[in-house]
Amino acid sequence: MYKKSIAGLLAGVFALGLFSFKTDSEKYFEIAKNLDVFATLFKEVNTYYVDDVPPAQMMRTGIDAMLKSLDPYTNYIPEDDIEDFRTMTTGQYGGIGAIIGSRDGKVIVQMPYENSPAHKAGLAIGDEILKVNGVDVKGKATDEVSKLLKGQANTPIKLEVRSYGQNKSRTVELMRENIVVDNVPYYGMLNGEIGYLQLSGFTVDAGKEVKMAVQKLKEMGAKKIVFDLRDNPGGLLHEAVNISNVFVEKGRDIVSTKGKVEEWNKTYKALDEPLDLEMPLVVLTSSRSASASEIVAGVMQDYDRAVLVGERTFGKGLVQVTRPLSYNSQLKVTTAKYYIPSGRCIQAIDYAHRNEDGSVATIPDSLRMAFKTAAGRVVYDGGGVSPDVEVEQPSFSEITRTIAGKGYFFDYANKYKLEHPTIPSAKEFKLTDAEYKKFIAYLENKDLSYSTAIESELSDVAAKAKEGKHFDDIKAELEAIKKKVSHNKANDLIRFRSEIQEMLEAEIASRYYLQKGYIESSFDDDPDIIAAVQVLNDPAKYKSYLKAN
Repeated sequence: MYKKSIAGLLAGVFALGLFSFKTDSEKYFEIAKNLDVFATLFKEVNTYYVDDVPPAQMMRTGIDAMLKSLDPYTNYIPEDDIEDFRTMTTGQYGGIGAIIGSRDGKVIVQMPYENSPAHKAGLAIGDEILKVNGVDVKGKATDEVSKLLKGQANTPIKLEVRSYGQNKSRTVELMRENIVVDNVPYYGMLNGEIGYLQLSGFTVDAGKEVKMAVQKLKEMGAKKIVFDLRDNPGGLLHEAVNISNVFVEKGRDIVSTKGKVEEWNKTYKALDEPLDLEMPLVVLTSSRSASASEIVAGVMQDYDRAVLVGERTFGKGLVQVTRPLSYNSQLKVTTAKYYIPSGRCIQAIDYAHRNEDGSVATIPDSLRMAFKTAAGRVVYDGGGVSPDVEVEQPSFSEITRTIAGKGYFFDYANKYKLEHPTIPSAKEFKLTDAEYKKFIAYLENKDLSYSTAIESELSDVAAKAKEGKHFDDIKAELEAIKKKVSHNKANDLIRFRSEIQEMLEAEIASRYYLQKGYIESSFDDDPDIIAAVQVLNDPAKYKSYLKAN
């Protein structure tokens, strides 16, 4: 059996084409030798280790550790996780169409998708799910409950739920459907002339969704567009090509891939007639815009088609493909780097050259190479795509983060919805002074304990003073500062009202208008959108950003 296992492993290596015996005999020997050592070691541990060793678990640990030494995007996908992987790449699954989460050991509906079975059945944000087809879900992990909710389309499912503020539960019977998560969760008008669309993913048909959204915005009167790619983690490469093609003329190079397997190297071109080549366009980027979203942003910059506003992007210039393995498992493996039209690769982290401790570092700015856009503007590789207009991002106060982290925004929005049947549109909705005071009163008996940066530093100073036997000398001064900080914390709900109220208003708006309400509520407070509108409202400034200095 042992010899057969070794033979099987070697045959698998040949099948995958990882080496060539005729052209690289030394590499063949190294691989064969190490596979033999690995199989022998596994056999010996499994036979003689003092405790029982679960073979599958041990092998998974070994595989994960091996792949971890490469990059974060090369992963083993066992058969049990294939369905979740398909959902990530296709944006489709069979289920009820709701995002769920855990709150104090309870399973809570966080967001039903509009027109989904959950939405049509009356499930609302804040509803507690008690049972799924008779199975009590209290205390269960979110992923466990998610698996219970998912299933083949057109199959029935029965839920026992309890709405916020209600003592009695109710039974909800609904039919699962094929849920398609929109890549474009929102498009609409910021004002009379400027349209806005948000792209959250790059699953199947993302290009069609963007094209349709742009067409609809033009029908709604848009003469300029803000295209939001912030926090978009990327996805399918060909959808990045399709989306770029919406704004770039047919025949243009979009992205090239270059890797070890030369026959896989390819240049992807725009294959269709564009929808619009002239409309002023601003693309919003953030430090969490990655991969395919960076391709689109980089293409728009390289062809001087749009002004980029926001932050430098994440810097993921690596391409992955999936390879089939035995027993319906798969390997997602990095095979190439991608290069956008100017010739630059935006990969920020050098996984090929690790430090002695195994850590990896970003490519320093001093080693970044200069390239030029179509108009001659200088751009750089190795570290994401830099915006043309950099916007300083707000940092939230400790009090705001504490309220959000403890779920008080979420809970109060449910309470507000129970007490107010309707509100104005999400764009117009604002809390009055009296309503904000009610929120402060709501927080009076809540745990708002948190430590400010100053308090942490004071604790460090006190600890060091005690070590050096000087604490008594500065004790009075430290106590005075602590008292002052404590007094300031009591006023934080007033001092930071603006940011607290912004977050609360968005949370409340979502109770009435779901995800679209949450998005629209932030328009007038979003620094990136404000900067984008300023650029688009000044044609001379807009054009200046797209010209070489």
